[in-house]
Amino acid sequence: MRREDGWVGPVDDVEAVLDELYALPPSDFVARREERAAAARTGRRAEDARRIHAARRPTLAAWAANLLRRSRPDEARQFLELGQALREAYATLDPSGLKELSAQRRRIVSELSRQAAQLARTAGHPLSDAVQRDVETTLRAVLADPEAAAVWDAARVEGVLTPPSDFGAEAVAAAPARREPARTRTSPTEPVAKRKREREDEAAERRRAERAERAARAREEARAAEARLRERRDAREEAGATLERVAQREREAGERVAALEEQLGRARTERERTRAERAEAQKRDDAAADALAGAEREAAAAARRAGRAERDGT
Repeated sequence: MRREDGWVGPVDDVEAVLDELYALPPSDFVARREERAAAARTGRRAEDARRIHAARRPTLAAWAANLLRRSRPDEARQFLELGQALREAYATLDPSGLKELSAQRRRIVSELSRQAAQLARTAGHPLSDAVQRDVETTLRAVLADPEAAAVWDAARVEGVLTPPSDFGAEAVAAAPARREPARTRTSPTEPVAKRKREREDEAAERRRAERAERAARAREEARAAEARLRERRDAREEAGATLERVAQREREAGERVAALEEQLGRARTERERTRAERAEAQKRDDAAADALAGAEREAAAAARRAGRAERDGT
């Protein structure tokens, strides 16, 4: 398992493997994920392999946010506590508390995003201005959304986390103003003014509810769009990884074909040479056969002459 000091446990622990993956730069993520998933399948740990393979490569901003969480555990813990305090203040709509915490939020988000950029630069992956803004957006989401806070606390952010549009400094303006104490004296127009204020309050409440509903829909649409983007990005990564594997197999097959073609060329050369040697040996064999036949005829003739000479002598 991952500890605050960055230690990663054995590779047969799926949680440790996931911690290891999200600690890697995005460029190394897919290859290591496939390696670990294959090892889990080889070890007959199908569920672990499925979970590992389902891990999605983080964006550069998400990786930097995860790096910040792992590298600055004390600051991260204080930041998470600030987010909880902000959410509680927003829930109670305490204007004074919101103003103070919102100012603290802006200051700390800016400082932590600079730390994340420094850590990424030290690790060899400097952040552009746009990517650093994505880090800031993610940090604001961590303050505003408990689900985003849990993801960042686990250091497994995959993409840019988006804060609710109606959270933070905007909430200060939305907080109800403190009402003045009721006057002891009344006037004939007070009931009319009171009903007018009530209608205005009701209209303001309806507008706040409508804004909150629109903001919730917008957040849901943004999350859905982000999910679709992650799916498309993952599909592209998978296709790229498949292409690389196929290209590697093609290169290996090409190397084998070249080696076999070289062997075939040497074999053909050897065959031509042996054919020439066979033709030459055939000629020598034919000449030897002719010479043998001639010698046999001469020997037969000599034997006949010797026989006649012997008969004549007797």
